[in-house]
Amino acid sequence: MFIVIDERVSVTDQYVAGFGQEGVAARAFPTDGFEIWLNGAQSQDLETIEGVVLGDCTDRAGYAATIRALSHAPIIALNETRSLEQTLALFTAGIDDVVRKPVHVREIIARANAIRRRVSRGAALEAEAPRAGRLVVYQDGRDPEIDGESLLLPRRERHILEYLAKNRGRQITKGQIFNAVYGDHESACEESVVEGHISKLRKKLRARLGHDPIEAKRMAGYTFVG
Repeated sequence: MFIVIDERVSVTDQYVAGFGQEGVAARAFPTDGFEIWLNGAQSQDLETIEGVVLGDCTDRAGYAATIRALSHAPIIALNETRSLEQTLALFTAGIDDVVRKPVHVREIIARANAIRRRVSRGAALEAEAPRAGRLVVYQDGRDPEIDGESLLLPRRERHILEYLAKNRGRQITKGQIFNAVYGDHESACEESVVEGHISKLRKKLRARLGHDPIEAKRMAGYTFVG
């Protein structure tokens, strides 16, 4: 899920729609609404954040510090004018990238993935890639690997697997999975949608692994057991 923060509703709605067209969950916040949500968010909700887009709002440096204290997600600031001083100030505040508008959401997604790859290189990458024997699940946008070979997955199935692997051993409800994949914490969980994605995912994993690494409990949820 991407978070889009801007004081103008028309701007946030446009970006959220753009992310949706790319099959990526996104949620829009005005500046004050985001602070309220962030302070009350549970760790599972914070782990679903793939990137934060900071548009036009006051004290962006302050927002960056608040976000960074609770999440390691890439923070990308959008500028309407070219200003070296402003750009340097944003980088100093901990923002990962500064992009001049207009910018397509595909570029934002690509930049966020590139930031995660840089952070994940070397030993850090190995630490963030939960291994379950023959299965390796990455958290930087790459497809999982089984016996060293990639398992190509649709975006939503990959997001579900990443989320479950990140919470290995913990029982995750369908509602939590729905929020993680679709970024919609206000609508009722579409259980049939979640069940459909997971059913296809488990079938593919069983075919390659010979066993099911996702344990399902009726009326309870799912657990990644490896």
